[in-house]
Amino acid sequence: QVQLEESGGGLVQPGGSLRLSCTASGSISSGDSMGWYRQPPGKQRELVAVISSGGQTTNYAGSVKGRFTISRDNVKNTVYLQMNSLKPEDTGVYYCNYFILRNYWGKGTLVTVSS
Repeated sequence: QVQLEESGGGLVQPGGSLRLSCTASGSISSGDSMGWYRQPPGKQRELVAVISSGGQTTNYAGSVKGRFTISRDNVKNTVYLQMNSLKPEDTGVYYCNYFILRNYWGKGTLVTVSS
């Protein structure tokens, strides 16, 4: 089993920044991938960004490219999502994802972008 603990959500004005963190514990293994998904109000969960185990490969949703950056610290078993130039449409619950043979999910952290 893998446990994921997220932090860093909150209320921010349009154009502002937030950094999300997610620390994994438990049966961590090499060859995994970690990422962030979000669920906007009234919509389905969608991919935001993912990163490979070594950090060399990243993939972003088109709507966040150039504004969000995913990174990871394998010593701390932590993945980060730096979110800049936030827009109201970035509002939603952000979920940390860990994948090795199956998906593991965090409980989610709410990001609200509003003036």
